[in-house]
Amino acid sequence: MVVLATLCVAPLCFAMEPVSESDKLGSLPGQPHVSFQQFGGYVTIDEKQGRALFYYFVEAVTDPTASKPLVLWLTGGPGCSSLGGGAFMEHGPFRPRGNTLLRNKHSWNREANMLYVESPAGVGFSYSRNKSFYDDINDEVTARDNLAFLEGWFMKFPKYRNRELFITGESYAGHYVPQLAQLVINSGKNFNLKGILIGNPLLEFDTDMNAQGDFFWSHGLISDSTHALLTSTCNYSQIMRWVYNISESLSPECYEVYNKSAGEIGGSVDPFDVLGDKCLSSEEVCLTDEVDVYLNRKDVQKSLHAQLVGTPNWTLCYPDSAHFLKDAVIPSINVVEWLVRSGIRASVYSGDQDSRMSLFGTRSLLEGLAKKLKLKTTVPYRNWFEKKQVGGWTQVYGDILSFATIRGGSHTAPISQPARSLALFTAFLEGKPLPDA
Repeated sequence: MVVLATLCVAPLCFAMEPVSESDKLGSLPGQPHVSFQQFGGYVTIDEKQGRALFYYFVEAVTDPTASKPLVLWLTGGPGCSSLGGGAFMEHGPFRPRGNTLLRNKHSWNREANMLYVESPAGVGFSYSRNKSFYDDINDEVTARDNLAFLEGWFMKFPKYRNRELFITGESYAGHYVPQLAQLVINSGKNFNLKGILIGNPLLEFDTDMNAQGDFFWSHGLISDSTHALLTSTCNYSQIMRWVYNISESLSPECYEVYNKSAGEIGGSVDPFDVLGDKCLSSEEVCLTDEVDVYLNRKDVQKSLHAQLVGTPNWTLCYPDSAHFLKDAVIPSINVVEWLVRSGIRASVYSGDQDSRMSLFGTRSLLEGLAKKLKLKTTVPYRNWFEKKQVGGWTQVYGDILSFATIRGGSHTAPISQPARSLALFTAFLEGKPLPDA
């Protein structure tokens, strides 16, 4: 990966927004009483082009300004919302239920000050008034805008500038997180970056996509004969290049393998959570529907200090994700390598019921990286525990690179396994191995 360019001088890149309490939120509609403070609003990252990123910030439940670190969360997709996905579905303080918000007892702001940003522009409430920008989005632009966002956000909240900073995310944030961390270091910004945490990440397209075939076969979703075809005739990286419109065509042999595997898997299994039952909207209210309804309420948008610019509705994911997939096949595992060599702690976790970014590919990539870096295993592969139950399996290399699974976890593990995800997050922040009992 080419090292990303250093951000230009701040006043030339984004508006200098004054420090104020204007972004502080009152109670959100339907919200129970809480003791911590919440903030929401925009950081303008390109005043000339009219580009601004929306953020939602929740201070830690205890000691927000004394000892708790600052954690930036980037949802992947690519093109999906950190507000709707990360905050209101996974590990934020609330989850919508009808007209109310329920407290999430496994919220990550129990352990950190949590900053969620909708990135890149065009996602959620973030916007660009120059619509041609959406045609030019790539990983480098996203990293540069995210760095500009951080710089602008720290101007609003200078007391957090020297706080320990961890950059975290999931899925396509396997690109966003390490690329932003690398740019933070190369830019010379005086941020106190300590580590990165990424869940079920895209790190190397071919390895991650090809692992799907092994996952489907090991879980009984495809037959032996189809698995054999995926290893001899056409692999999943070829298929997914076509599915994601990275390749324009699929060979007849590949198309036959694709149809065979899709027919065996069926359409009622969620590839991001193969153990989970499909949400039937006619019988139950799905969490995604709850979030969509809540964040499209005008009173909620007003309370969040959010606005709709160039779009009639807030959506969980940008309608045309092809805009954000230009660099999907460029590996980011080498950026993780660069960070580890630079002394930045890197931790990767896999919800073990995600077929799309399965543990097989991620574990293989991390093992290969550890060997390349000549890191010795400091915690041998073993299970870890959360409240006397096996939470998953873990391995640590050189006390700077670690891998863990979350047992029963989906692509978005904090939804399906909130307690285990919080336990993993807590251990990561503390720099400790996951508990062995």
